Amino acid sequence: MARQIDSEIALAHKPVPQIGPLLILGGMFFIFGFVTWLNGPLITFVRLAFTLDDLSAFLVPMAFYMSYFFLALPSAWILKRTGMKNGMALGLLIMAVGAATFGQFATMRVFPGALTGLFIIGAGLAILQTASNPYISIVGPIESAASRIAVMGICNKVAGFLAPFVFGYLVMDGIGALDAQIKSTSNMSQREALLNGFASKIHMPYLAMAALLALLAMFVAKSSLPNIHDSANSVDRTDADTTSLFSQRQLWLGVIALFFYVGVEVMAGDAIGTYGRSFGLPLQMTAFFTSFTLGAMLVGYVAGLLVIPRFMSQERYLALSAVLAIFISITAYMTTGYLSVGCIAALGFANAMMWPAIFPLGIKGLGRHTEAGSAIMIMGIAGGAVLPQIFAHLKATHNFQLVFLWVTVPAYLYILLFAVFCGRETAASLPASQLNTSHEF
Repeated sequence: MARQIDSEIALAHKPVPQIGPLLILGGMFFIFGFVTWLNGPLITFVRLAFTLDDLSAFLVPMAFYMSYFFLALPSAWILKRTGMKNGMALGLLIMAVGAATFGQFATMRVFPGALTGLFIIGAGLAILQTASNPYISIVGPIESAASRIAVMGICNKVAGFLAPFVFGYLVMDGIGALDAQIKSTSNMSQREALLNGFASKIHMPYLAMAALLALLAMFVAKSSLPNIHDSANSVDRTDADTTSLFSQRQLWLGVIALFFYVGVEVMAGDAIGTYGRSFGLPLQMTAFFTSFTLGAMLVGYVAGLLVIPRFMSQERYLALSAVLAIFISITAYMTTGYLSVGCIAALGFANAMMWPAIFPLGIKGLGRHTEAGSAIMIMGIAGGAVLPQIFAHLKATHNFQLVFLWVTVPAYLYILLFAVFCGRETAASLPASQLNTSHEF
């Protein structure tokens, strides 16, 4: 990567973020936030359009998030050769291909083809995430990385909040009445005609998305977005560069934490519609439940920005967020109906600052290993494929509220332990003169 730098920012001593690159990255976080958080309503869409059960419908997030596992390390290899800017443009172009593929096969009601399109979209996002997350983490002081990622998260979650409403207006409008009509129709040809008409509504929105992503790819390729040398992420470059990546304990613990975090984030955001429908709530309402979770996440980001690092370290805030999430998960199990669904949406508040804290803590001080470490962290996003599938499998034979509790609470407990570990590691590395004034554990 260093051999192909167009313009390099030297950030060895208290780097100052540049507004231009942050604005470009904010725009990209908005775009892939919009695409990512369509998975929630897409589960409802494919369940009706392809006449699937819940287990098959949950292949939507599985296909999407598993692409991160398979493409994260190749993404690091690609970025070393293309550079950050061209790599991001390539990622956007791949997403455009995926969007067009999904739109075409979904219209044809060919489910394997539609899943292939989602996998391709995820592949493009894997490149974008591998480049953008370390960029945000090291463009300024690592201690305040959570705040910068939170700003990006706000862009991401504003898009995620809007996505179900836009998708609902363009595709899902009248889905409750359509579902009732299909169930009451005994004529198979008439039933197929209704399903084909419903599926065709997704074609133009996804073709338009593909065109927009292609245009954005061209814009990024021609932009002034700079590359950042990995020296910006080394507190002690000699130590970071002479040790093996496998000896970076905080990185590997962080990968597991990110795996569990993305899993529970998808549970709260994408599975909330299925959770609400299990109470017998109307389909017309459950299709929009993802927006409630994203709204709670937006509030959580604002709270995190106000608190970190001014009043509390990112490690301690992460620990408190995990404790709050465990409490909310238990409350969701003990309640029913809209109140229980509201608790699931409230998990968005607890989840908000977890990624912004976990990712920089995982790659902290990796030096020349930053690119590879970032790619390995991105592989943890596969938790978004695994945990919802576990939920879908178990809910077929067990109480869905109990299954939700079984999946989420152990994940949040691990995140809590990771936060405590990182807090102690940070405190141990501080000079004795700073221990009394530190906000760490």
